[in-house]
Amino acid sequence: MGTSSRTKYFISLITLVFISTFAVNAQWGYSNKPVSVIVAPDHDDWNYKLGENVNFNITVLKFGNLVKGIEIAYKVMPEKMEPWQSEIITLPEGTHTVKGGTMKTPGFLRCAVTAIVDGQTYTGTATAAFEANKIKPTTTMPKDFVEFWDNAKAEAAKIPMLPKMEFVPELSDRDIDVYHVNIRNYRANAKVYGVLSVPKKEGKYPAILKVPGAGVWGHFMVQDEHVKQGVITFEIRIHGVPTISKEPNLHGDLWNGALWDYWNINLDNKDHYYYKRVYLGCVRSVDFISSLDKYDGENLAVYGGSQGNALSIVTAALDSRVKYLVSYYPALCDLTGYLHGRAGGWPHLFDKTNASLNNTLARIETSKYYDVVNFARILKTPGFYGWGYNDTVCPPTSMFSAYNVITAPKTLNIMPDEGHFSYQEQKDKAHEWLFEKLLSN
Repeated sequence: MGTSSRTKYFISLITLVFISTFAVNAQWGYSNKPVSVIVAPDHDDWNYKLGENVNFNITVLKFGNLVKGIEIAYKVMPEKMEPWQSEIITLPEGTHTVKGGTMKTPGFLRCAVTAIVDGQTYTGTATAAFEANKIKPTTTMPKDFVEFWDNAKAEAAKIPMLPKMEFVPELSDRDIDVYHVNIRNYRANAKVYGVLSVPKKEGKYPAILKVPGAGVWGHFMVQDEHVKQGVITFEIRIHGVPTISKEPNLHGDLWNGALWDYWNINLDNKDHYYYKRVYLGCVRSVDFISSLDKYDGENLAVYGGSQGNALSIVTAALDSRVKYLVSYYPALCDLTGYLHGRAGGWPHLFDKTNASLNNTLARIETSKYYDVVNFARILKTPGFYGWGYNDTVCPPTSMFSAYNVITAPKTLNIMPDEGHFSYQEQKDKAHEWLFEKLLSN
């Protein structure tokens, strides 16, 4: 393979394999592999001042030992943007330092590395933060934002909830009663489905509304570990189809069919955009929890990651009955970032692959009514937040755009090398934070 062909080959691998690797990691986390491509900035906390240069240290290990003479390709770029520099080099000793440069405006600079060892492709990445606490959103809040959502909630409240609860014996035991639930949403023929888990013992309990990440999912058929600690949980799905279904292919068929790219449905109309029924469905779910005899009427939290993280912030902002929120790597933040030369939040409505479809005035304006940044601006609920700098699904620039405008009490736990997942240590801290509040009253 010639130098030119080899260069194109490696660069394409960085783009395609690196993205696919993180798509897998988004669902399952990292897997153990014989080869590790380790990339790390030269500051332990991965944080830099504007104008300060970052060096990225690259190490390739096989079975814990340096891989000498390995050829790698790397690229350095602001997250989700075109590379500033890229190169194919040989590592005589298995290590190398890349001079990454600096940034003049708050944001993130990423170094992505690809290596081929024994015919297999391995990747690594590191992302340096440049004064992330100073990142400001690009989206603006419509003057009628609060009025729009107040009116939407008022209209939805006119629809009788009419909850239906079906006992699920295979998920219940001597301590927990589990039900498959559906309630009517913002219009008469729309529903929210979910799984309700309630402590069997008599008493009054705090509650958690669990909101889902992106996709079309059924229930995972496992008991909720939080219920055994004395908490009611209601875990919802957002698409108005049964969470527990006798049709084994229902959710997969919808995900690959009618609901593929559901985040684009009616984006040109703020009154009919797909996420309107989703956001209002979360509020209806709070209505349902509030109606339960065993709910203590006071201590209610909302909990989620990615799309669920976005829904946590949205629900708490729209409904004062939510007293606490836990939010991991929020999606739908600062969607218009791409229109201003930087990364925007998932689902990347305005990036270069979608710009030809979505970059219209109507769709940009609609996005403002659903952008998590604008809900963050009115949020009054205390929250625990957690993410990492290596997230390629929900870019940290977009997440900080929302976090930085929150004036409510907030706790942020950063683990820099996290991608679109959470370490158990981070989950443990969130759990401790939340349950101290829920169970202290």
